[in-house]
Amino acid sequence: EVQLVESGGGLVQAGGSLRLSCAASGFTFADSAIGWFRQAPGKEREGVSCISSSDRSTYYADSVKGRFTISSDNAKITVYLQMNSLKPEDTAVYYCASAPICGTVVVTTFGSWGQGTQVTVSS
Repeated sequence: EVQLVESGGGLVQAGGSLRLSCAASGFTFADSAIGWFRQAPGKEREGVSCISSSDRSTYYADSVKGRFTISSDNAKITVYLQMNSLKPEDTAVYYCASAPICGTVVVTTFGSWGQGTQVTVSS
């Protein structure tokens, strides 16, 4: 059974940084991908970033390119999302989820969701 646990969220001022962690168990990253999603109040859950173990490919939403970086530590079976130059519009609950491959990083292709971690960016 795959279990994912997010951590690292918090309250920061605009321009600040956070690093989110997604710790996995019951998970073989060698055959999988981990994606980061976010959902703001009243908004659809959207793909933010993804990393695939099979080809080491990564994905970033246009809104976060150049500011966010995804990485993985296979020894710890953990995926990180380094978030720099944060903006108020980044405020959301951030989730990690697993899939066979990153693909187009849409909600319908991912499963085994974590519980989410709140990121709040003040102006």
